[in-house]
Amino acid sequence: MLLETPRLYLRRFRPEDVRMFAAYRSDPAVARYQSWTAPVSLESAASLVGDFAAGEPERPGWFQYAIELKAEGCLAGDVGVNLHENRMQAELGFTLAPQWQGQGYATEAVRAVVRDLFERRGMHRVSAECDARNVNSVRLLERVGFLREGLRPQHTWIKGEWTDDLLYGLLVDMWGRSTAHDNAH
Repeated sequence: MLLETPRLYLRRFRPEDVRMFAAYRSDPAVARYQSWTAPVSLESAASLVGDFAAGEPERPGWFQYAIELKAEGCLAGDVGVNLHENRMQAELGFTLAPQWQGQGYATEAVRAVVRDLFERRGMHRVSAECDARNVNSVRLLERVGFLREGLRPQHTWIKGEWTDDLLYGLLVDMWGRSTAHDNAH
């Protein structure tokens, strides 16, 4: 396991993840605010899972963590980290299967990844962006401590429409203050 929380393993993708990965990425509600188009074929999912499994989390570029629920022993989603060339900042994104949403799993996974980026890997800044209509992602980012840094109106042309993008950021010293506050209560 790369990371562990009370309820989750954040690990490399494995071949047995292909079916579940294809299933949740094929859900139109999950794909709505993402760059891919549903459905995702098993062939495409197998290729992506293979690429993810071969990734290196310590190298610049994207690395995708598989979110596994400990109790159920199943894939529930993924968290992607795009490590900058300078190895001092990263961007993240996340996706969770619909049946596991609303139970705090995505927040727990994102918090664990951000903690690792700041506390073990020494990042200075972690950022994220999302479609402004994606209220659940906005709430998750703010719950973890990210601050809204900007709005880019009609910035992205995706799936036949212009969408507004929200920009979020979190600095290591902000993270330190928020975790100290969390630990005090």
